Amino acid sequence: MSAPGLPARLAAAELLIGVLSDGIMLGDLVDRLPDDLPPPARARAQSLAAMVLRNLEPIDTVLEQFLTRKPPARAMQALRIAAAEMLIDEVAPHAAVDAAVRAARTDPKTARLSGLVNAVARNISREGFDIWAQMDPQRLPHWLRTPLVRAYGEDTVDAMERVHAGGAPLDLTLRGDLPEGLEGEMAPTGTLRRYRPGQVSALPGYDEGAFWVQDAAAALPARVLDAKPGERVLDLCAAPGGKTLQLAAVGADVVALDISSKRLERVRQNLDRTRLKAQIVRADALKWTPDAPFDAILLDAPCTATGTLRRHPDLPFVKTGEENKSLVQLQRELLERAAQWVKPGGRLVFCTCSLLPSEGEVPVARFLETHPDWTLDPIDAEALGGDAEWAVDGALRLRPDFWAEQGGMDGFYIARLRKKA
Repeated sequence: MSAPGLPARLAAAELLIGVLSDGIMLGDLVDRLPDDLPPPARARAQSLAAMVLRNLEPIDTVLEQFLTRKPPARAMQALRIAAAEMLIDEVAPHAAVDAAVRAARTDPKTARLSGLVNAVARNISREGFDIWAQMDPQRLPHWLRTPLVRAYGEDTVDAMERVHAGGAPLDLTLRGDLPEGLEGEMAPTGTLRRYRPGQVSALPGYDEGAFWVQDAAAALPARVLDAKPGERVLDLCAAPGGKTLQLAAVGADVVALDISSKRLERVRQNLDRTRLKAQIVRADALKWTPDAPFDAILLDAPCTATGTLRRHPDLPFVKTGEENKSLVQLQRELLERAAQWVKPGGRLVFCTCSLLPSEGEVPVARFLETHPDWTLDPIDAEALGGDAEWAVDGALRLRPDFWAEQGGMDGFYIARLRKKA
């Protein structure tokens, strides 16, 4: 593999500084990249930054063998990127070294350190591979690892960390038949998985709206809801819209509600591309009231997103765990409010892309304790194409280490509740 262009490397360094020094999420930083940066360079910059972040600890351990002291931020990012390219991405060592030196020389803030970058990168190319082979996967931060070990055990968390280090394949939900020329591996749950992602908008069937990007785990809540044609369905906290598209595709009368105008614009764009229909509502769910009850509601509640580290390796460097307290309260309030809008005999799916029981099992258990008119409707994981171990106490508890050999999946908690008639 050849090294990426200089603009991509420089942009990747800026993204890393934004995450590690300024505590800004990678997605927000990508939106701030210069408009004249070509799409392939933009995508490569994001890919490089994510690769470094999900392997930062072992990369730095390798670099420490060849540094007497840590250099300034931009030089350090150049070295981290070069190490990631050689040790993980299989870029030819001479190309990665040359690109790192050119990047250092181009940036006035690192030009005087280009000699150091050259020497360290060359050492990595000669000796780094043997050191890298001995490295353990990057560990989760203490605020997250401790409760996860308590919930799942050390071995399971170790397995999650191994999957996180590998990143995530590209998962697609198909609207109908597989478009001609679109290659991938069909998962048992119906998701098309691609191990060589490529540019999504260039894939066969994209312009025709034949698919949308959606992790295999994230595609299950809508299937658990099992909306029927003509049913009145609310997708609560709908953005970015994958579940809205699933519900609309089966012919349900869908209301997609979210508080973010910017995120709802993505929902609107995907509806237009796939030629599906849903009513879009921008509102605060804690203040909004529907004009009529719903047959079914899908509540994908705001959470710490700790189940999505495969795709968001910046999260451990930006979050602290303190967010959990306010989010748990919000989840409970949203669940209480949504329950009021369901018809007798109707159903409500509550889900979060979190691995923390405090954002899944706990709020659902407390809700059922205080709402005798609601019951837990057990989910059959195998009927969805999943494994029996996914079903825990009537709900689904999905983990990144499931399907580990195939790239894993996002962590999710999914519970289906039914209102007594």
